[in-house]
Amino acid sequence: MFRLKQIAQVWMLLATLFLFMGAGDDNARFSELGHRVMCVCGCNYVLLECNHVGCPYSDKMRDELAAAVKSNSDDNSVFQIFIQKYGPAVMLAPPKNGFGRVAWITPYIVLIFGLGLVFLIVRIWNKRRAKAVPAGGLAVEHPEVFDSFRDQVRRDTGI
Repeated sequence: MFRLKQIAQVWMLLATLFLFMGAGDDNARFSELGHRVMCVCGCNYVLLECNHVGCPYSDKMRDELAAAVKSNSDDNSVFQIFIQKYGPAVMLAPPKNGFGRVAWITPYIVLIFGLGLVFLIVRIWNKRRAKAVPAGGLAVEHPEVFDSFRDQVRRDTGI
């Protein structure tokens, strides 16, 4: 009996947690969405951090965001409203679909291409670099070229 009561309590606790997981605070959602939108006054600040005195856009945009959060619109529809009204530049990050995907992928492609180019240039420089000169004279890649000269020196000097 005691064990059955504990199991029932655990299930009740889990059910309560599960039900309240989706119940978010409107202020937290407002803050999260407000930090993903940029103020369009030209200050290049996040909407909730625009601190210009008398900014003609930030108060109006905050009110619109608060109204959208209160109407329980999903995040994408809130962002679409802002994009339609203020243009795509209102978003801090480009969308991860369509042409916006190019903005996410391009920096990585450029990085990989640049690293490959640096690797190729270093490799070419290493191949063209002069060979190390030994202490006794010049470094020769093909010593057999000088065999005829050595033979001539030996005949002339008798060594």
